[in-house]
Amino acid sequence: MLANLAVEHIQPKGLPAYAALEYTWHNFLLGCINCNSTKKDKDVVLSAHLLPDRDNTAYAYDYTPDGKVAPSAQATALGLYNKAFRTLRLTGLHKRICKALDENGKQVAVDRVSQRIEIWGQAEEAKADLANNDTDILRKYIAKLARESGFFSIWMTVFANDIDMRQRLIDSFPGTRESGCFDPVTTQPVTPSPNHDKLADGGKL
Repeated sequence: MLANLAVEHIQPKGLPAYAALEYTWHNFLLGCINCNSTKKDKDVVLSAHLLPDRDNTAYAYDYTPDGKVAPSAQATALGLYNKAFRTLRLTGLHKRICKALDENGKQVAVDRVSQRIEIWGQAEEAKADLANNDTDILRKYIAKLARESGFFSIWMTVFANDIDMRQRLIDSFPGTRESGCFDPVTTQPVTPSPNHDKLADGGKL
């Protein structure tokens, strides 16, 4: 289920305005191939979007069992609804079906909503198993399963009331703890993002 990853130019090298950024480190972002295929060469105004390398997007979106993702109430209250939605539209995450390239370069239709529903079901099943048999071994297994499955935000949502499990999830996804985007005690999203690298237009959320 884990999507293939690809390195994306945030501001596309194919547009003359950003051609000089082709090999600039801060213009690279690791993302799934589905998002990259949808984004293509769309213009990205950094100040008009929420980006995971410079904003705390964990605070920006709500995930629900029906597979939908939408700007969160918190982001909306801070006046960031439009920025959050622009990012969804940029990557096609608000659509049920998107067209992406598979590992052979062929275009395929990807049902993102069904993917999120499937992962939500896995997370709920793991939560139920834990309720029946709460052991350290099972907790380690669930954290490993989450890492292999992806969809970090869904796992964090399903285990919203289990701080220990959320700590394990944070530690299972490389770089998440180091980002400083989650409180080390409560595991709640920290806002604004620490933006440790001082990236341009970072820390909007």
